[in-house]
Amino acid sequence: MGSEAASLARKYNVSRESMAKLEEYAALLLRWQARINLIGPATVGDVWQRHIADSLQIGPIISDNCDIEKPTIIDLGTGAGFPGIPIAISMGAFVHLVESNHKKAAFLREAVRITEINAEIHTCRIENIDSEALRPKPDIVTSRALAPLDKLLGFAAPWMENGSIGVFMKGQHVDRELTEATKCWNMDAKTTPSPEKTGGAVIVVKNLQAKS
Repeated sequence: MGSEAASLARKYNVSRESMAKLEEYAALLLRWQARINLIGPATVGDVWQRHIADSLQIGPIISDNCDIEKPTIIDLGTGAGFPGIPIAISMGAFVHLVESNHKKAAFLREAVRITEINAEIHTCRIENIDSEALRPKPDIVTSRALAPLDKLLGFAAPWMENGSIGVFMKGQHVDRELTEATKCWNMDAKTTPSPEKTGGAVIVVKNLQAKS
């Protein structure tokens, strides 16, 4: 186990077995990155901090806000699998990975195979998912750098208006986005500064309802 991986294992209480799977996932991502653009080229040399640690940070936040030990998660616009795959590995959670790009979805299928996580890949636009047919139903809705909060809540509403909790990774303008979102949505929201990204934040949203 490399020094970065060992540091993350201690920080987020990730088992040795789970860290081995994360290392396999990171190695696979770098191999595929040479063929398709999965992550920003400027972040290739810092995959552990910029992507894996950034994803693992929401694990304790999910645990603090959901009393289900291994919740079902839906990760909207997951891209290369962040944050869904690291969270599924570290928490033993079932994850629905939603990604409309077919090349990225092919990568996700291989990542799910080698890490042996419990996951279903939905290769479609978010708005085309039959939320009633989704099994198991999500306890947590998450996303990373997908859309402004007001639009993101619109994507997540089919699950959140039925009791799912939103755990969203946002940037430095989270307060502005939250103010804009409250024009259209009633919610209970709590923002926590990101321990991994200066200026970043994680926002937890509960009891979402559209304003009439």
